[in-house]
This record gives sequence, structure tokens and C-alpha cells, in this order.
Amino acid sequence: MTDLEQKAINTIRTLAIDAIQKANSGHPGLPLGAAPMAYVLWTRFLKHNPRDPKWPDRDRFVLSAGHGSMLLYALLYLTGYDVTLDDIKQFRQWGSITPGHPEAALTPGVETTTGPLGQGFATGVGMAIAERYLAAHFNTPEHTVVDHYTYAIVSDGDLMEGVAAEAASLAGHLKLGKLIYLYDDNQISLDGPTAMAFTEDVAKRFEAYGWQVLRVADGNDLAAIEAAIRAAQADVEHPSLIMVRTVIGYGSPNKAGTAEVHGAPLGEEEVRLTKQALGWPTEPPFLVPDDVLAHFRQAVERGQAAQAAWQRTFEGWKAAQPALADEWAHMMSNTLPAGWDADLPVFQPGTAVATRNASGKVLNALAPHLPGLIGGAADLDSSTKTYLNLSGDFQAGQYGNRNLRFGVREHAMGAIVNGMAAHGGLIPYSATFLVFSDYMRPAIRVAALSEFAPIFVFSHDSIGLGEDGPTHQPIEQIMSLRLIPRLEVFRPADANETAAAWRCAIENRDHPTVIALTRQNVPVLDPAWGIAEGVARGAYVLAEAPEGRVDVVLIGTGSEVHLALEAQKLLAAEGIGARVVSMPCWERFAKQPQEYRDSVLPPHVKARVAVEAGVTTGWQKWVGLEGEIVGVDRFGASAPYKVIYEQFGLTAQRIAERARALVVKA
Repeated sequence: MTDLEQKAINTIRTLAIDAIQKANSGHPGLPLGAAPMAYVLWTRFLKHNPRDPKWPDRDRFVLSAGHGSMLLYALLYLTGYDVTLDDIKQFRQWGSITPGHPEAALTPGVETTTGPLGQGFATGVGMAIAERYLAAHFNTPEHTVVDHYTYAIVSDGDLMEGVAAEAASLAGHLKLGKLIYLYDDNQISLDGPTAMAFTEDVAKRFEAYGWQVLRVADGNDLAAIEAAIRAAQADVEHPSLIMVRTVIGYGSPNKAGTAEVHGAPLGEEEVRLTKQALGWPTEPPFLVPDDVLAHFRQAVERGQAAQAAWQRTFEGWKAAQPALADEWAHMMSNTLPAGWDADLPVFQPGTAVATRNASGKVLNALAPHLPGLIGGAADLDSSTKTYLNLSGDFQAGQYGNRNLRFGVREHAMGAIVNGMAAHGGLIPYSATFLVFSDYMRPAIRVAALSEFAPIFVFSHDSIGLGEDGPTHQPIEQIMSLRLIPRLEVFRPADANETAAAWRCAIENRDHPTVIALTRQNVPVLDPAWGIAEGVARGAYVLAEAPEGRVDVVLIGTGSEVHLALEAQKLLAAEGIGARVVSMPCWERFAKQPQEYRDSVLPPHVKARVAVEAGVTTGWQKWVGLEGEIVGVDRFGASAPYKVIYEQFGLTAQRIAERARALVVKA
């Protein structure tokens, strides 16, 4: 290690501890211990251009151990991204771009939001899948336009999480050889030594997953770290885990190697002692020597040269492959080609179709026009109807196919499609039963926070799935998902609303979408009723009250909209005018102008009844304190779905009864 390299590494370390001390909050242990491996990766291997953080063929870097965020912010600043020293000084402060954990939508150069341990690990697997698919789709024997690695720094905590185990298993199966993770093996967690709870043989576990496992005995040995990364690159058949033995809080005389340095500032005196131990001036804080900054900023020149060389290759490929180049332009810019929706099916009334079946037809109509549409299910393709018939399975050596077999790994599936969305160029989707959205919730939340746009398909959306019983019947899930900011949740009422929901999901590119679908058949609504526009606005008047006199408004979602339509007829026979409103997406409706919302839900009509086969909590937002809610506030039961609906009071008669009482009361 040269003197300049040592200074560069210590600059990372001291920037981190100074920022954490100034904020009086943060995690100094990881930046102090992992700085050497990060330095080697970022200065000797990482292909990136700080002046163009979105260059498509850059290597991806994920700091899965997001609590060590100051390591990443220091690297971004030093290598020339649009992160300043003042930003470093504002670590963890209101309005800064250097929050406590990395946020993809906030900081230039941050590829994905991390902090919830294991999420970054699994997200990186999605990035590697995206790279392999795009390489298979776009590269030709004459030109290679997609060829990059996905790197991450992962921690003990990441490897303890089940989501990482799920993702690691799939990555090994898929032989994602361009996936390289450096494991900060410091043997300390927040509460103390990892030996308190984590004594497995990590190397054997990952070898069993199908990973290459490499070891670096000393986390300060730059040559050994470099050799390990080169060995990882040389193995194209296996993802690689490089176990780097480090000392958490390296350099801190009184706290290094202890849990005390994991998640709290060192303290002013210990910062001073640490700098002395590292041979660093104790003043001023945030010191960046000129020669160190010049050394790191070579990344700009290297990155621009690498991108320029790639651009020359790209121009040759573009001239030779105009059709592929047109696809590239749309996929990489998140724009849709002309005619992408030309084959969207229109379903005719008079029939009954389960919305999961309608969704499958829509998905397969879209796929030929959208080569970036890729995804799969958690061992439930046959149930969720999400298999793309035009393609085979994405497997090792068959990376150009578009059907992902996630296996029974719902949590990893959610994080992996996040990684595919974060990578860029794809419209990824996943699928399972709605009740298992609970297994995926952390990943869905990260997608919304990150402004990624995967599509989460959930079938078997209510007690209407019937005989499988309460373990598989979602009650609280749909409402729980509606609580997540920046997530749009669609529960379409029929096949045509399903097609419209897919249109909305495809057109949206800055936040995730949930589409919840029925197992049971539901009648097809007349597309002439303005369904497509109504779904796009979140709610609409599906059936006006007879003679236009609105005594009561019946609001429904999904399969229960049809119960509301039946109730409307019962009420009409009694001279009560009921308007039926279909509300497939609360979030979209809430964003509409007040004038439109009032036109759908007239303020003067206080008599409102909502019906949904789920918990009633939350519906007061739309029916008010005077309204009624017909729902399910207990777990389901095992029986044919029509029997369950009858026993749970989800009937047109009960809706009409509640509506009648409101009208009389008014």
C-alpha cells in the first residue's frame, strides 16, 4: 500500500467519523473497517462515470449494509458525483441529500435504497438478472453494448436475514457470475458479537447455494482484496462472495472491535484519538488533502473515457441494428413504443371471467409489444396466470427468456423485481396470492420509497377464493397496502377494469403498482360505460341512479361491485335511487381535482354504503361518519365461496338493507 493509498483510505474514514460526530448520529464502525475494500473496488474495478450516473452500461454498486451510508457518501463526493463537502457536513439533517440510510430517489449515484438489512443483497440479484437479460436481448456477435457487473458490500446482518438467503439461493441456481459481493466479516452486530446468534459456517452455506466463496484474511490488505475481486470476475459460472475479515471501527483505540462502535458516534475525544492512531491531523475536521482529492477524481476521467469507448461501440451497433436500437431507446428512456396497447383485449358483457384470467390475457397481449416486460411468480404461474406464452424460462444459459421462476421465495421476489426496476430498461412484475403480500411488504415499501415502478400482481384477492380457508384468504392485506405512500393499489371489478389497471401500471414509471385479482368468475361490465377513463381516475360512476335521483351512493371495489349493482336493483324496486360507484384505486381518486371527486361522490348525499370483502377500517374516508360499511372484520372460513359470502353477509340484500336504513334516517 502506497502512502497516497493509505491517505485516501483514511480520508474516507475520517470524513465518515467527522460527519457522524457532527450529526451526533450514525454508524462509524463499518466505514472505518470497510474503507479499504471499498477503496480497492471503487478505484481499481468499478466502471462508472460520476458525470453521468445513469450511463446504462455502468457497473452497479449496492451498499446493502445501508447503516454505513457515510462510506458511500464519502466515495460519491471524493470520486466526483454531484455530492459536495457541504452535503457531507449536512449528514442526517433536514433537507440534505445525505440521509441516515441511502435513498435511491434522493442522492446522485445511489443505485437503490438500503437500510432494512437483506434488501440490498436481494435487490442486487435483481440488477444482475436485468444485466443478463438485456445482454442476451441486445448484444450481437459484432457488438457488445451490455456488459457490466453488480457489486455490493454486505454485512453480517444482511446474511442473517431470510430475504438474503432466498435471493442467494436463486442467484446460485441462475449462475449469475457477474454478481460479486464483498462481505464485511467483522463478527460484530449491534448488540455484541455475532457469535451470540450467528455461528453457522457462512462459506459452506454459500457454496451450497452455488456461489464461489473467496477469503481475504486481512481487510487492510489491498493486494489480497484486488486478487479476490479478479478471481471473482474470472468465474463466470458462479456468483461470488468475498469474505473479508475486518475490524469494526478500525483505528478507534478504545472501541475498535466492539459493538460500541457499531451504531453510535465515537465522541469528540475518541474521534481525536482515532485520528491520531491513523496518523491523521486532528484539525480541521472534514480534511481532504489535495493530492487525495486529485487521486479520487481520476474516476471522472476514467469514467468519461470508458463511456466514450462504449458510445463508439454503441453507435456502430445502432447503425447495424436499427430495430434493436429503437427498442433500446424506448426501454432505456422509460417511454412506450407506438402501438404498444394495440392488442389490449376488450371483453364483452354477457360473460363471466375471473380477473386473474383476464389479467393473463392482457399480459400476453402486451408482451409482444414490450420486450422489457419480464417477470414471474412465486411457484404460482398456473394460479396467477402470469406466464408469458411467447417466451421460455429465464434460466442459466437461457438469459434471453422472460419468464422468471422465483420459487417459493416471495420476499426475495419482491426485492429482486425492485432491483430489475432500479437497473433500468425493464418493466418487471411479480405474482403470488394476495395473502402472501405480507411476506413481501418490506420490499414493496422500499419500492415506493425509492420511486421504483415494478408491478406486483396478487391473485386470490378475498374470501372469494373459497375452500383453501382462512390461511389463504386475505382480510386486512388490501387495506394495509393502501397505507403505503406512493403505492397505487388497483382492485378491478371485472375483466375490462383489469385491462385498464394494467394500462395504468404500464404507463406509470415513477412508483410501484399493485393489481389485486379474483380467483372466482365475475360478470363482465360493458366497456361502453367509460371504464378505461374511470379506472385511470381511480373511481367513477358505474351505474347512475334511476331517473338521476341519488338518494344513496353504493361504493364498491373488485368482485363486490357486482353486489352493489344487484343492490341497486333491489332499492330501485322500492323507489330508492342508488348510484353505484366503482373505486378500483383509492390513491388515484384521491389525487383527482375536488370538482371531479364531488361529481362522483356528491357532498350533499350523506347516505353512502361501501362494500369490500376485507376489513372495514379506512372506508370512513369515503363514506364519512354517517355512512355504512359492509366488510369482513374477522378471519375467513373454508367452504365454497358463495356459501362464505352468504354467511359473512356479503350479499346484495344486506347492502340494500344498510342503504335503506340510511335513507330512512336521512
